[in-house]
Amino acid sequence: MAKAAIKAMDATRVHPLAGQSFGGPNVSIAPAPEAYRCSLRADARAVPSLSKALGIKLPRSAKQSITAADRSALWLGPDEWLIIDTHVDPLDDLSKVRVLHSAVDISHRNTALLVKGPRAADVINAGCPQDLSLAAFPVGACSRTILGKIEVVLLRTDVDAFRVEVWRSFSAYAFELLSTAASHN
Repeated sequence: MAKAAIKAMDATRVHPLAGQSFGGPNVSIAPAPEAYRCSLRADARAVPSLSKALGIKLPRSAKQSITAADRSALWLGPDEWLIIDTHVDPLDDLSKVRVLHSAVDISHRNTALLVKGPRAADVINAGCPQDLSLAAFPVGACSRTILGKIEVVLLRTDVDAFRVEVWRSFSAYAFELLSTAASHN
């Protein structure tokens, strides 16, 4: 097949929730811009080298995240992090590290919803049992949890703002659950 024909067949990935949003006086829900995502696994001995390569200190405690510039590292377990970057693929940086670790690109598996507004926590709590009060879940807190019947990763980005990481195949369900809850708040 000629190069021109191959190039013509290249597909452009469309966000699964392209064009959808919910806006109300107390909460808004919108798809997050596309981002690079990496599932990172490593033991404690590798953390300093991995942190240096990523240019961000990997958090070491439950519910913690660190954000610097366009990159965030979310603690998901004692040896597991979700790395999100809106501009640079973290795998490029991790490929240079010579300590034992596992780094898997999950950029096309996941997408995210941004939930913002004074009732954002209430809307998420319509389907999530996690205590999202500021005392229990402050700005920068993150957690793997459930939303309705699906697994999500929550990140509180501001007092009244959350990033809800979800598998693409479940994104319509998450959007519908959140927008239905928002319409009742």
